[in-house]
Amino acid sequence: MNIIGQIKIVAAQAINQLYKLQLTERDIAINATKPEFEGDYTIVLFSLLKQIKKSPEMLGEEIGTFLVKENADLFSAFNVIKGFLNLSVADTFWVDFLNQNVSTENFGQEPPTDQCIMVEYSSPNTNKPLHLGHLRNNFLGWSISEILKANGNKVINTCVVNDRGVHICKSMIAWQLFANGATPQSEHKKGDHFVGDYYVLFNNEYKRQINELVAKGMDEKLAEKEAPIMQATQQMLQDWEAGKPEVMELWKMMNGWVYAGFEETYRQIGTSFDKVYYESNTYLLGKDLVEKGLEKKVFFQKEDGSVWIDLTADGLDEKLVRRKDGTSVYITQDIGLAEQKQKEFGINQSIYVVGDEQNYHFKVLKLICQKLGLPSADGIFHLSYGMVELPSGKMKSREGTVVDADDLVQEMIDIARQKTEELGKVKDFTEEELKELYHTIGLGALKFFLLRVDPKKKMVFNPQESIDFHGFTGPFIQYTHARIKSILRKVEPEYKLGQRLDTSELLKQEKGLCVHLEQFPVVVNEAAAEQDPSKIAIYIFNLAKTFNTFYSDLSIANAETKEKKMLRVQLANLTGKVIKRGMGLLGIQVPERM
Repeated sequence: MNIIGQIKIVAAQAINQLYKLQLTERDIAINATKPEFEGDYTIVLFSLLKQIKKSPEMLGEEIGTFLVKENADLFSAFNVIKGFLNLSVADTFWVDFLNQNVSTENFGQEPPTDQCIMVEYSSPNTNKPLHLGHLRNNFLGWSISEILKANGNKVINTCVVNDRGVHICKSMIAWQLFANGATPQSEHKKGDHFVGDYYVLFNNEYKRQINELVAKGMDEKLAEKEAPIMQATQQMLQDWEAGKPEVMELWKMMNGWVYAGFEETYRQIGTSFDKVYYESNTYLLGKDLVEKGLEKKVFFQKEDGSVWIDLTADGLDEKLVRRKDGTSVYITQDIGLAEQKQKEFGINQSIYVVGDEQNYHFKVLKLICQKLGLPSADGIFHLSYGMVELPSGKMKSREGTVVDADDLVQEMIDIARQKTEELGKVKDFTEEELKELYHTIGLGALKFFLLRVDPKKKMVFNPQESIDFHGFTGPFIQYTHARIKSILRKVEPEYKLGQRLDTSELLKQEKGLCVHLEQFPVVVNEAAAEQDPSKIAIYIFNLAKTFNTFYSDLSIANAETKEKKMLRVQLANLTGKVIKRGMGLLGIQVPERM
């Protein structure tokens, strides 16, 4: 149990014994003691004043005296500031904490639970490559999965590929019109980029045709429908739905090019999935649930034959679930897929990592699934996140102004190379080691910058800022880890890492680092509960800062005594492990040397 949990228990027991109350640990409010006061943790007393009818100062003195006397192994001293009881945790507690954890490789890992959670993320379209927005999505999905695993859950990573529909047909039509048989191989281009180019070409030609029709006197809205290239696209969509062989062959060929490109990008950024669903296989799901919903009177049918659900009592509005021609809409497919996922994997919770423009959609999805009584409907959770912009503004894929994920990753690697060479500390690295180092630093900088912000917030991504070796960045933390590993390599011949400590007195900087390290499992738990990897990012950054202050103030190699040297070695060792583990939960590697 973490220190805060222990303090809450003994504090509740002390108050109950002293004042004949029946409090539980949930009734005890504890904060970290403010830096300007002596102590480590503070019990807030104000909520007790009415019940006990004593002044805050007297109450604090009585409880503090009792706690230090009865729990000498936990507390060494106390002081009272108005309604706050500041407790100093005994040095022996922190030494025991180090002895218990310095040999573990998985500090912060909770034991297995019976919970199975599905995390769905990425959701690309097969008419264009992954872009900067997909990167935030992928990094969030991957990180949340790892954080949930660290809390003992079984996690299944899934992706739904949007591989059908009019937007896919647009690239197909453009390829037929303009490619002259070109392929990714003949053009020496990644398949997803190759197909994406034709999506842009479609829109350029579409605009040209609309302008031409408008110039001849046609209304613009009518021109958008009558443009020959759009007419051809709508016909192709009908042919696809009818299974026309030549259309299906073209569709499979072009999608195959895109999938190969996606796989290359996923390998580059460290993303993978346990299960991939394709919309072409799932778009008919949910139709049977519409019939069941009508039987249960969850849905109602209008005079034109369309089927709806009335959510006005839930603060929303009426929502279409089946068109009058009998075809389904997106929400219908999602209801059907939610049911299929639960049947297939027996999941307790389903997390959808999707941008905040879909907030309404997922409110509706959860409500409908609950009203239909689908298993685990209560476990549907929308991990909503804000869009990512560049300093130059928003991106638009149809206009070709999107920043492709591959291009951005390569830019980050190039910046990592430039910054590292400027520091001039890698002259003894081989070419292969440098290649791996630049990739680790560049991708680490990108992931950390996108994950250090609360997911709900919109953000602006600045490549140069993200790779600063001295700021709130991934490279700063990576450099701290490499620094720790260098220290440990120098002392390892003399000191066995994981050796038990006998010392019992800690300096302020030593204790401060212990206090910070002990909080790691609590932060991992909070990050899972709030679906927020930024809590891990902020914690690890502050841990790296705390270690650097500790190391600048206190020598490890030339410590005052052999015991002090061993203590500081073990502190550095555990700090390195926690940094590596915490960054791993963000999907970020840390180098052994930089």
